[in-house]
Amino acid sequence: MDTTFEPRFLSPALFRLRVQTPKIKEKKNMELVQGFPLLYQQFTALFKKNLLLSWRNKSATFLQLFSSFFFMFLLFGIEKATESRTKTSTGFKTVTNPQPMWEPPIPPCEDKFYVKMPCFDFVWSGNDSTRIANIVTAIMINNPNRQIRSDKVKSFRTEEELDDWLFRNPMQVPGALHFVDVSPSLITYGLQTNSTPVVRRGHYEDPTFKFQIPLQIAAEREIARSIIGVPTYNWKVGLTEFAHPAKAAFSAVATVGPAFFLAFTMFGFVLQITNLVAEKELKLRQAMNMTGLYESAYWTSWIIWEGIITFISSLLLVLFGMMFQFDFFKKNNFGILFFVFFLFQVNMIVTIAGFPYKKSISAFLRFIWSFFPPNLLAQAVNLLSDATSTPEALGISWKGRSKCPPDTDDCVMTINDVYTWLICLFFLWFALAIYFDNIFPNVSGVRKSVIYFFNPGYWTGKGGGKVEEGGMCSCITEIPQQDHIVPDDEDVLEEENIVKNDVKDNTVNPDVAVQIRGLGKTYPGTTQIGCCKCKKTSPYHAVRDLWVNFRKDQLFCLLGPNGAGKTTTINCLTGITPVTGGDALVYGHSVRSTVGMSGIRKIIGVCPQFDILWDALSGEEHLQLFASIKGLPPALIKSVAQESLAQVKLTESAKVRARSYSGGMRRRLSVAISLLGDPKLVILDEPTTGMDPISRRHVWDIIQNTKKGRAIVLTTHSMEEADILSDRIGIMAKGRLRCIGNSIRLKSKFGTGFIANVRFGNTNGGQTPSRTPEDTSSRHHEDVKKFFKYHLDITPTEETKSFLTFVIPHDKEGVLKDFFAELQARQSEFNVSDIQLGLATLEEVFLNIAKQAELENAAAEGKMVTLDLTSGKSVQIPVGARFVGVPETNSSENPGGIMVEVYWVQDDSGSLCISGHSNEMPVPSNVQPLPSAPQLLARTNMLRQRRGPVYGLVYDSNQIIAAQS
Repeated sequence: MDTTFEPRFLSPALFRLRVQTPKIKEKKNMELVQGFPLLYQQFTALFKKNLLLSWRNKSATFLQLFSSFFFMFLLFGIEKATESRTKTSTGFKTVTNPQPMWEPPIPPCEDKFYVKMPCFDFVWSGNDSTRIANIVTAIMINNPNRQIRSDKVKSFRTEEELDDWLFRNPMQVPGALHFVDVSPSLITYGLQTNSTPVVRRGHYEDPTFKFQIPLQIAAEREIARSIIGVPTYNWKVGLTEFAHPAKAAFSAVATVGPAFFLAFTMFGFVLQITNLVAEKELKLRQAMNMTGLYESAYWTSWIIWEGIITFISSLLLVLFGMMFQFDFFKKNNFGILFFVFFLFQVNMIVTIAGFPYKKSISAFLRFIWSFFPPNLLAQAVNLLSDATSTPEALGISWKGRSKCPPDTDDCVMTINDVYTWLICLFFLWFALAIYFDNIFPNVSGVRKSVIYFFNPGYWTGKGGGKVEEGGMCSCITEIPQQDHIVPDDEDVLEEENIVKNDVKDNTVNPDVAVQIRGLGKTYPGTTQIGCCKCKKTSPYHAVRDLWVNFRKDQLFCLLGPNGAGKTTTINCLTGITPVTGGDALVYGHSVRSTVGMSGIRKIIGVCPQFDILWDALSGEEHLQLFASIKGLPPALIKSVAQESLAQVKLTESAKVRARSYSGGMRRRLSVAISLLGDPKLVILDEPTTGMDPISRRHVWDIIQNTKKGRAIVLTTHSMEEADILSDRIGIMAKGRLRCIGNSIRLKSKFGTGFIANVRFGNTNGGQTPSRTPEDTSSRHHEDVKKFFKYHLDITPTEETKSFLTFVIPHDKEGVLKDFFAELQARQSEFNVSDIQLGLATLEEVFLNIAKQAELENAAAEGKMVTLDLTSGKSVQIPVGARFVGVPETNSSENPGGIMVEVYWVQDDSGSLCISGHSNEMPVPSNVQPLPSAPQLLARTNMLRQRRGPVYGLVYDSNQIIAAQS
C-alpha cells in the first residue's frame, strides 16, 4: 500500500492569535510640505509645544513672571528701613529758609537713646568753689521749661575724679562740665560729651545738638550772670543751620538693585537653560531631529517664546516698581526702563559682577567688558539711579536717553549706548549659540565641521551622496583601524561580496533601500592618570566591518545579545552616533555627510529603543507635533493623528498625558510616531518591549500591514517576533554579522536538526511534552523507541505518558521520507495518534550563534571561568567550552581520563555563564584535546605545585558527539 507522508511542521505562527487591525487609508500620493512653508509649520508646532509645556508647568511659569514682585518687595523693605534711619535729619532735605532754635533746654538723661540707670542729666567738677556751686545751682533752676532736680546732678572736686567715675560708670550721663574759678573776673569751663550719632527705631540722635549745645549755652549764661552780678541778665542764643540743597540719599535701587535685578532675570534664564538642556539630555531634541526638524525652526521657536515671556516679565517688573513708589521707576521714562530690562534679559548668556565705566578705565577695556550683558545692566541702573538721586531730579526722558544725567562728571556711556550694545549682542550671542551648538559634539560625539556653513549643500539641501561633503566628525582621535575579518559563514560572505561588487561598480541595486558598506564604530580607549599609576583601557569595537543590504518591501530583523552592536548600527544609520569606519547609503544618501543625513531624516521613521516623550504632552499632541515637523499638510494633521491613535488602540487615551501611560502604551505611541508621513525606511528598535501579548500581536499586525512600499529594520529579543515578521534575519554578536538568511535557512543550518513529537492515542489529548523525563513501561513506548533507535540511531530527549520527543540530526534528512512513511503505516501497531515534525527553534539558533561568538571572544581574550565539579574539584575552563576533561584522572579503566559536559546560559548582559554540568563520564579513547590543551596541562602541572588553579582540557564537541554515537 502506498503511503503519502505529510508531517505537520511546528511553527510559532501556528499559535499566533489573530487580532483585527483597523486599516489606515493609504496615502502614497501625500505631498509633504517643504521649504519655507515647512519651516513655518515646524515653528508653529514647536511654539505651541512650548506654550503647552509652560501652561502645564504653572509653578515655574508663575515664578518666572512674578518673581519681580518679591524682589521689589525686598527692595521696598530695604528702602524704607534706610529712610527711617535718616527721616529726622535735614541733611537729605532741601532747606531754603532755616528757622533758628532758641535756648534749647538740657534734656533729661532718660531721653538719651542708650543709657544705663540710674542716670544723671549732667555731672561737673570744681565743687571746692562756692561760686562754682552757685553757678551750677542756677543752671539747674534756670533750665528752660524744666528745673533739674539735685539727685539728677553729681559733682566732683577735680577733673581727674570725674574722669575716673566716667570710666567706671559708662553710659550713665550724656555730658560733663569742668569749671575752674581762676579769679573774680575769670571763670573757665570745659565741656565733655560723646559726639557719636546714633539711630534707634527710625529716630536719629546727634549728641552735639541734643546735649552739647544746651549745656554750653546754660554754662555760658550762668557764668556771665555770676561775673557781672546781674542774676536776671538777658542771655538769649539761637542756632540756625545753613540753607542747603538735599544731598543724595542712600538708594536701595542704585546700591543693591543691580544684584536684585540680576537675580530676578536669573529665574527666567535658569528655567530657559533647564528646558533646553532637558530636551537635549532626554534626547527629545534628537527625536525631533530624526524626523527632519530644521535647526532654525527650533531656535526661532525658543527665541520667540522666551521673548514673549521676557516681555511680560519686564513689563511687570517696571509696573511693580511703580506700584512700590520708587523714584527710580516713577521719575524715569517708562519706555527707557522697560527696554533696559527687556534687552538685558534676552541677552542673558553669562553672569558677572558690574564693571566700573569710568574715564580712568581705558576705552579698550570698556569695549571688551561690554560684551558681558550684566555689566551693561549695572551701568544702565547706575545712570538711571543718578538721574533720580535727589528729590529735585527729574530722571531720564525718552528724548534725553542719549545724554548723561545732570551733575555726572564721570559718564562715558549713555542709555542709548547701552541699548545699542544690547541689541548688537543679542544677534551676536544668538549666532554664536547656533554655531557652537553645531560644532561642539553632543553626548554621542556628533558634531559638524567648524566651517560647515561654507558648504553650499548646507544652504541648498542638495547633494550628500559623497563622504567629502560636510563630513560629520566624531571629535575622537587616535581611533585604531579595524582589520578586515573574513566571515566564517558563507551566506554572510556572499552578502559582503554582493555589496562590495556594487561599491566597485559604483552602482546600487534599485531594490535596495539601505546599503551598508563596511560600517564600523570604535570607541577609543581612555587613559586615567592617578597617583603614581596610569591606567589605560583598550578601544572597544562596537560594530566591526558590516556589509549588508536592506531591501525594499522587506523586513530585515537584526538579532543579537545585549552589546552585539544592533542599536549602535541603528544609531549610525540615523545620525545619532558618528561612524568611524566605512559608510552606509540610505536611498542614495550617505550617513557620513551632514547634507546626506538631512535627506535621510526626511524619509525615515524611527522608533527608538527607549521612549522619547514629553511627560506633560498627551498622545494626540505628540502625534500632531511630530506630524507637523515631518511636513504633513496642515489640513491632514488632525485626521492622521486620530487614525494613528486608532491604529495603535490609543483613541481612548488620546487626551491623557504621557506621564500616565504604561510602558506598553508608550511603546505603541512611539511606533505610531515612527509611521507618520509614510516613511520609506522604518527603523524599529525593540518596539514591543513591555507590551502585553494582545498589544504585542496587534503591533505585529500593524508592522505587517505597513511593510508594503518601504523597508523595515527591526531589532528584537523576541525570537517569536522575529520568526513571524521577518523576511530576512541577521544575527550579530560582538559587533560582527554572524549569519544571515530567512528563518527556515537559519534553523536548518544552525539548528541541531529536526524535532519529532510522537503522540500516543490512549492518553489525554492536548498535553504538551514535559521537560522532566518520566520512566514508562508501556510496550508502545518501547516499540517506538526501538524503531527510532534502529532506523535513525537516536533516543528520545523527552518522554511522558503522552509524548516522545526526538531530535533528528540533519545528516539523517535523506532517510526521513521512507522512515516516516513506515512509521505512519505502523501507527495502529504503535498506537500513535499524531506525528509532528518541525525544525529547531530560532531561539536555539540564536543561542548557538551567541555561544560561538562568546567562545571566540573568550578565546581571543583568554577569558576563563571556574567550574565546580560535584566531586569537589574545581577547574578553570574557557568560556563556552562544552566538553572539558579533568586533568590527572587517567586510570586503567579510563585511560583517557574523566570529562563532563558543561551547560551554558546567557545572562541579561548577553554573557555566557555556567548553569550546570553532566555526570562525570570517560573520555573516548580516540579523541584528543584541542591543540592548546598540552600548554594548559603543562601550565596546570606547574601551577598545581604552587597550589594554583587547575586548568581543564578542552575537547572538540563534534569529535565527542561522533565518538559517542
